[in-house]
Amino acid sequence: MATARKRANVKDHHWDWAIVDEVYQMRSDALLMIARLFDQALFVGDPGQLDPFSTIPTQRWIGLPHDPMDSAVAVLLKKNPDLPVHALPVSWRLPPSAADLVSAAFYPHTGFRAGTTPSTRRLTFATTGMRSPLDQTVDLAARAGWALHELPARHTARIDPEAAHATIDIAARLLDRHATTHCERHPEGRALQTSDIAIGTAHRDQAGYIQQILRSHPTLHGIDVDTANRLQGREYAITIVLHPLSGRRDATSFHLEAGRLCVLTSRHRHACIVVARSGIDHLLDNHPSTDPVHLGVDAKFPDGWEANQHVLAHLNHHRVRA
Repeated sequence: MATARKRANVKDHHWDWAIVDEVYQMRSDALLMIARLFDQALFVGDPGQLDPFSTIPTQRWIGLPHDPMDSAVAVLLKKNPDLPVHALPVSWRLPPSAADLVSAAFYPHTGFRAGTTPSTRRLTFATTGMRSPLDQTVDLAARAGWALHELPARHTARIDPEAAHATIDIAARLLDRHATTHCERHPEGRALQTSDIAIGTAHRDQAGYIQQILRSHPTLHGIDVDTANRLQGREYAITIVLHPLSGRRDATSFHLEAGRLCVLTSRHRHACIVVARSGIDHLLDNHPSTDPVHLGVDAKFPDGWEANQHVLAHLNHHRVRA
């Protein structure tokens, strides 16, 4: 078991089979480096999440047949259209409250359903709340599987201290009220631990700021805080998401990317709580998708602007104003 980059250094070995995981994140040049090492391969991946990325500008290759930023899957299917493709119709991570939304918003052509029933998973609390916005947020998340903790509208810098503290306060409130998760793995219930909670952000400096605050809260040590890129492939009981468009003046292609929002809103087994400033709906209306169209590049579905609208429309029914 090794990464493609490490396998590329193998000189004197050959395998009959290879299993390539997260293949939609693999660039085509990475596949080229290891293709000589095996006769057959099984590729496993998620088409709705983050695409391959690079730390250098790649505009010069867009639309060219040898574009290294094409995913390994895209190149394989383009060169071998008869390759068998098997879709997995069931998600065992997402509960029914999330599977329908995530499927419709990010997988319009390859839908799926939850593997559990609505009564299989529950989130309960040992103590009642104080009717504060924080308590209303966690109570709503426990009932519906979703909650939008909405802060007052304001344009902010990329690091928004108020929003960052809100994500931590929500996590602390879940633990203070002694949340218990019930599911197919623990039907009798299991006390929520810090390791069961993740806080997701769009940028590394946002994650770093929240991590710095958490160091002064010993009772919260163990909560994972990271970007969508690093959270991809992982799962938690509850995720708290700092919305990529919160407090922004514009909606860039980075912040509108469907895969980024898909990762952030699909890591949970019980509930997802989104923290955002009011006004994202107006931001989306004022910044429709204007990505350039390139010859030789297949249109990407779903469109990030449309996916954001779909998710926001759902969250608006689960809003708690802070």
